[in-house]
Amino acid sequence: MGLMQEYDIVMGLEIHAELATKTKVFCSCKNEFGDEPNTNTCPVCTGMPGALPVLNKRAVELAMKAGLSFGSKISKYTVFERKNYFYPDLSKAYQISQLVYPLNLGGGIKLSSGKFIRINRIHLEEDAGKLTHISKAVGTFVDYNRGGTPLIEMVTEPDFSSADEVVEFLKRVREILVFEDIARCRMEQGGMRCDVNLSVKRKGQTEFGTRTEMKNLNSFKSVQRAIEYEAKRQIEALSSGEVIIQETRKWDDDKGKSSSMRTKEEAQDYRYFPDPDILPLKITDADISTIKSEMVMLPEDRRKMYVETFGLPAYDAEILTTTKYISDYYENCVKLYNNPKKISNWIMVDLLKIIKDQGQTLDEAEFPVSEQNLCAIIKMTEDKLIGKNLGLELLAKVIETGKEPMLLAKDMGMLVTISDEEIISLLKRLKSENEKVGIDYKEEPEKISGFIVGYVMKNTGGKANSLKVKSLIPDVFND
Repeated sequence: MGLMQEYDIVMGLEIHAELATKTKVFCSCKNEFGDEPNTNTCPVCTGMPGALPVLNKRAVELAMKAGLSFGSKISKYTVFERKNYFYPDLSKAYQISQLVYPLNLGGGIKLSSGKFIRINRIHLEEDAGKLTHISKAVGTFVDYNRGGTPLIEMVTEPDFSSADEVVEFLKRVREILVFEDIARCRMEQGGMRCDVNLSVKRKGQTEFGTRTEMKNLNSFKSVQRAIEYEAKRQIEALSSGEVIIQETRKWDDDKGKSSSMRTKEEAQDYRYFPDPDILPLKITDADISTIKSEMVMLPEDRRKMYVETFGLPAYDAEILTTTKYISDYYENCVKLYNNPKKISNWIMVDLLKIIKDQGQTLDEAEFPVSEQNLCAIIKMTEDKLIGKNLGLELLAKVIETGKEPMLLAKDMGMLVTISDEEIISLLKRLKSENEKVGIDYKEEPEKISGFIVGYVMKNTGGKANSLKVKSLIPDVFND
């Protein structure tokens, strides 16, 4: 630990996220994960001679939306360029990307510490195919389905100084992209990946050290471990008099270590030049206004509103903004029935349990009951027409049948009220069977009243009106 404290870590990120379009960026092939290998391909995305690209307008719009979400400036003039290299997962031997005139410039995110991480650029490009290494004997399989998938690449400034900062930033990026329906960011599918450029320098030194790049980290845990490993490796190497080589390194999460892949290329090595098949793109103020009209309140702003306006705990606000769907569902409920905390309780405790039991994750959660029906059930419990347990039973029946809650409650006999005489009879039975309750009531009536009400509710199947029960307790226990 002592050696680590003598150095500063300096990092910048390159984040790739696949855009949520129906088709690829330069052809009409499906943009869909998990199909049979090499079925979503055509002459354009496999680089056949003479096949010409056609730019996907929606991909441009989503890339602009990403820029606006992170405070970037949208370029009025943007150019697509060819980045030339030969990798087996790009059969045409070049990638269409952006260098000199990217779509979005600037922007950033403020971390919870108050530190502002600057974004250099967010540009639009195409993804490459996927390689599956089998063995030396069998070789490597190539699936070109992913080739031509629209990507945004976000390049940050070297503003990070710890793995925790990087992970927080990545989580915020993913949250915003998913919330705005820009990208699905399913990291386990490669839908969001991160390259970390890392160098170390002695404290007080102004000049940056030689950086290495760790490629295609696709989980927050991998990012954390890879950064900690690489920083330690470089510090120990420098302390031993070794020279850090600028290179690209591959992270092996199973082994918990990285290894060298190749020396790091510079921009000039790729021989960027404007793609002759794609004209420069001109963006108007009207185009930008159209994209702005699509945008929604971002998660951070919603959390603030939930705490300050709705009076929710921060934990509730965090869970309720996991996805745009959950957040919208909650807000629709509050509009229908202005009881924010009760609605939050039902969603977080009861609906999310149902979702979990169905095997859904929070990211894919879709509630099996409409906002209108949920609010009707909550209101019935709050108005003491039914107890919470009966409310849950009613909720399950509404989900099963899709029928309106009030009609179902009547059909199921849930709204049959218990007469005052029946309540008094139960109170007298409790008093005679449990003398201590009567003694406790005379000493601390408020403390024991909840127990007495609970006894009556249990023995009436939750059909008694709890307020009525409470009002009748003195008549029996003060006698």
